[in-house]
Amino acid sequence: MTTPTRRDLANAIRFLAIDAVQAANSGHPGMPMGMADIAEVLWNDYLSHNPNNPGWFNRDRFILSNGHGSMLQYALLHLAGYDLSIDDLRNFRQLESKTPGHPENFMTPGVETTTGPLGQGFANAVGLALAEKLLAQRFNRDGHAIVDHRTWVFMGDGCLMEGISHEAASLAGTWGLGKLVAFWDDNKISIDGNTDGWFTDDTPARFEAYGWNVVRGVDGHDAASIKDAIEQALKSTDRPTLVCCRTTIGFGSPAKAGKESSHGAPLGKDEIVATRAALGWTGGEFEVPAPIAQAWRANDAGQLREAEWNRRLQAYAARFPEDAAEFERRVRGERPAGFVEAADAYIAKLQAEGPTVASRKASQMAIETFAPLLPELVGGSADLAHSNLTLWKGSKSVATDDPNANYIYFGVREFAMSAICNGLELHSGFIPYDATFLVFSDYARNAVRMSALMGAHVIHVYTHDSIGLGEDGPTHQPIEHLASLRYIPHNDVWRPCDAVESAVAWKHAIVRNDGPSCLVFSRQNLPHQHRTAQQVADIERGGYVLKDSVGTPELILIATGSEVGLAMQAAEQLGDTVRVVSMPCTGIFDRQSPEYRESVLPNAVRRRVAIEAATADYWFKYVGLDGVVIGMHGFGASAPAEKLFPHFGFTVERVVEAARSLR
Repeated sequence: MTTPTRRDLANAIRFLAIDAVQAANSGHPGMPMGMADIAEVLWNDYLSHNPNNPGWFNRDRFILSNGHGSMLQYALLHLAGYDLSIDDLRNFRQLESKTPGHPENFMTPGVETTTGPLGQGFANAVGLALAEKLLAQRFNRDGHAIVDHRTWVFMGDGCLMEGISHEAASLAGTWGLGKLVAFWDDNKISIDGNTDGWFTDDTPARFEAYGWNVVRGVDGHDAASIKDAIEQALKSTDRPTLVCCRTTIGFGSPAKAGKESSHGAPLGKDEIVATRAALGWTGGEFEVPAPIAQAWRANDAGQLREAEWNRRLQAYAARFPEDAAEFERRVRGERPAGFVEAADAYIAKLQAEGPTVASRKASQMAIETFAPLLPELVGGSADLAHSNLTLWKGSKSVATDDPNANYIYFGVREFAMSAICNGLELHSGFIPYDATFLVFSDYARNAVRMSALMGAHVIHVYTHDSIGLGEDGPTHQPIEHLASLRYIPHNDVWRPCDAVESAVAWKHAIVRNDGPSCLVFSRQNLPHQHRTAQQVADIERGGYVLKDSVGTPELILIATGSEVGLAMQAAEQLGDTVRVVSMPCTGIFDRQSPEYRESVLPNAVRRRVAIEAATADYWFKYVGLDGVVIGMHGFGASAPAEKLFPHFGFTVERVVEAARSLR
């Protein structure tokens, strides 16, 4: 073979994708075939990365937002020299393979984020680009740019139809993320066919209105046109760039190019033969001719790039040793020395002082205490800062060039907010938090689910946690939301009962590094609860005995949040044989040893009452079918909180009556 052409290099992507989808008998060949030429130019001429070290800090981040076309990325990773073999490609979409149906960052080396739910990868990319901007502001010095990389994202029509793309693109323009470049695969085809019947937006004008640099009319199958577009993007240093690439889905397939039939199904053996002939591909199944494979690897200067960056980092460390040590700590994801001790001292102080405050106020108090110790803590609220109480004295907007910028005014964009925070965390160097009312967690829920799926260390703050928010009524009063969030695997949901539990929840969420936490806080004041030092320590176990009986308990009251105070009052009337269990985080409690759980909820004690101003059904797992749950069985109502609680049965009398009814 003569020297491979750019089309030859792109065809290697196409046929690896075609063969893998055919072997799996499922998948999406059309997008990889359509975007292969764009990917080839980007990866061979512009992408700064090191296949030998996928976690190199200063690498460019590549995001496949249209994640159904995952074989595009797997083919690229294999061809570029990542630890992804031909056998891995042969196992596409098979159990425990490194090539799942959609990209998963915890499964495949070189995959930055888990994508598939359309639009979220794009929002993650905005978070990744924001992280680069903020770290560059904080650590770069004249002549010492140790944070200097780009975020490239591929996305399709489906990503742009999703509302999250509007939310995220608007913020990216506002923040001036000049190192973010998005390639729009404008092929006018989605699952249902030609998009002229449902997607006629003027997408370039939309992005221009958001403050983006837009490169229009790019031929997505012409390398020169693609290179020219990327060069234009590189010149835009103060605005993100959208590159509008006109492509043909299923490019090269004689029968299926340009048709929805190539979107989500194998081409079929006969059509693969025809496509090989049409594109002049001589390789067999899963075979890349040696000259083409060598041409891909020959352009990989990743080790040289990383070595050069390491020299820059060493020079930086010699000139700015304290900043270098702080930078490396944050990139490693380590907490500052002494943080846990300082947090524990604050919690002990709170327990001694015993403030009676709303837990949302207790949350703000915790932020005020912990944030000065954690420069990596960055976050904000979806236009509810003064209700969520996420602002603190050191808050500085990320929309500025302040080197210590740490606060994000997300506006009313709950979904993009949480997905952007996922991107911030995946980048490294930050612990992000976001905030809204608990009832609006519905808007963000799929991004929270993705936090948990990826094990992203994100803190989701939700206030106004029950009917206790009062007059705004049932549209704003969460009922099913606590249970819904608790049912997300690996997602720790905290609903603390006072300032002490609130501080413990924040501490635990900060120290945890293997997944997200949802911190759920009240609008109304909550009474302080008296505890021993051991009880304070046991809060971190998710559930603990707050008030014990004299002798073996005959009745157990279980409660969370504002209802813990109610349980304590009822226990006073029920006598000395009652145990009260505070359960601020059921997920953590469920992970405790059987011995500890038995010590808190003895199986022999069947008389149990659970109390929570949320959907009742969740709590039968703890009280059993013989127990009673005092909870919500419908929506709330508009009235002052002090009238709503008795109206829905959250009274001492109701708890006492329920307890005495048990036999």
